[in-house]
Amino acid sequence: MTGQATPTPHETPVGDLGRRIARRRAQLGLTRKETAIRAGMAPSYLRHLEEHPGAAPSAGALLRLAGALRTTVSELAGGTTETAPGPGSALRDARLVALGPDECRRLLGTHGVGRLVVPLTDEILAVPVNYSVVDGAVVFRTDPATAPGRAAGRRVAFEVDRIDDAFGVGWSVLVQGTARTVTDPDEQRTLTARAYSNPWAGGPRTTWMRIDPDGITGRRIAR
Repeated sequence: MTGQATPTPHETPVGDLGRRIARRRAQLGLTRKETAIRAGMAPSYLRHLEEHPGAAPSAGALLRLAGALRTTVSELAGGTTETAPGPGSALRDARLVALGPDECRRLLGTHGVGRLVVPLTDEILAVPVNYSVVDGAVVFRTDPATAPGRAAGRRVAFEVDRIDDAFGVGWSVLVQGTARTVTDPDEQRTLTARAYSNPWAGGPRTTWMRIDPDGITGRRIAR
């Protein structure tokens, strides 16, 4: 059985390589020991790679590790950081599969960064936002003066996806609903306590917004 992949306090990944390794094995549900065995290396060495920013593994070690984590050396090494997702080769036998509502909600609940689409009078804005899912609603913090803040009272679309360039597979979920500003103090405190993460953009983004879905659809690229 696959173990819990969340790092314990004495297994804290540091450095870019360490964080990428830990993040990828967490995505696959692998422990550090399981990953090391798959890569043909000692768990202590994998721990060294994750916990020492100056670690410099050989090309062979990186290749084995990428294979164990079902990704590429470029992904682990950060060579694709500035590259938009999806430049990899498509599967020869790929097909689009529609996702049911329950699967869409499960994937949406993995949190992360999604794209908010706001139709305005003279333009359509599409901006990335850090979001959480609380009691079935998509919630995020913003500044009223920013593009996401202008979504209040408007019917919007919210899209989240994941692409695995190494294997040419992925999925996307689209939510539709009306965005509203959260003004109730108790609800604001609840959202603050249950938020997945702080806004990456920084700054005084203290206004909570929520989208209660009235439509949710999704698709998966599968073999």
